[in-house]
Amino acid sequence: MDRILEYKVISQYDGENVKTVLKQHFKMSTALIKELKKYKNGIQLNGEHIRVVDTVTTGDMLRVTIRDTASENIIPKNIPIDIVYEDEDILVIDKPPYMPTHPSMGNYENSVANGVMYYFKTRGENRVFRAVNRLDKDTSGLMTIAKNAYIHARLGEEIGTGELRRKYDCIVCGDIDGDGTVDAPIKRADCSVINRIVSEDGQRAVTHYKVLERYGKYTLLSMELETGRTHQIRVHMAHIGHPLAGDWLYGTEDKQKVPRQMLHSCYLRFIHPITNREMVFDSKYAQDMSEFIQKILEKNA
Repeated sequence: MDRILEYKVISQYDGENVKTVLKQHFKMSTALIKELKKYKNGIQLNGEHIRVVDTVTTGDMLRVTIRDTASENIIPKNIPIDIVYEDEDILVIDKPPYMPTHPSMGNYENSVANGVMYYFKTRGENRVFRAVNRLDKDTSGLMTIAKNAYIHARLGEEIGTGELRRKYDCIVCGDIDGDGTVDAPIKRADCSVINRIVSEDGQRAVTHYKVLERYGKYTLLSMELETGRTHQIRVHMAHIGHPLAGDWLYGTEDKQKVPRQMLHSCYLRFIHPITNREMVFDSKYAQDMSEFIQKILEKNA
């Protein structure tokens, strides 16, 4: 499905070439510009096809057409999707626990991607599924999905610069002394496609945490990611001796008592790449997490 972007050239770019405008105003990557050049109407100036080396004049109308096709390997399935926000470029959803983000072994038709692709299909929209912030299967909360390659790239850059902020609340085992930061590199464990470990030769990973409530054997924390490594919060909390409650992969708790890791994506903030508006979203805990907290309170009463 095409997304058309238009821009009336201002005096700042008078005499500059098209590539400069694409990079500086639209903040497009070299890869995306290369893709646009493949199509006759990918880049137009005043209704005419042009080259990126051609120059622009104040008042010219630059028109860019970003093309997209459907994700062929994702089967659309009628799965309810809790949509928090939607516009022409972005979809923000509140993901329930126990739902993977992408199809995988044993989860080919029950993922967020399956549900979103079905939603797009009912609206007659051919799109590629592009998750900006991926959540683990058992993690609940806010997710952002880009509707085209341009938006996906721009929001990905915001993750790198810190403009896209993500906060999570989680319940960890034990009583943590106070607020802190874990700055420990993470890599994939040898001979595993799932497990991650802290290792000196891993990628830098930084997690900030604040104590919200203490429940004796458990602590409720607010987490903010400075980086976005796979399983980052889970690995870092286990690394400092406070694995997430219910995290059978990195902790030792009985799954019968806590069926999933108590982790919720509760806050998202980013700058909209098109409107330049600040977008802020909050999400309440999933029901099972609220019930777990209530059980702890009742037990400690």
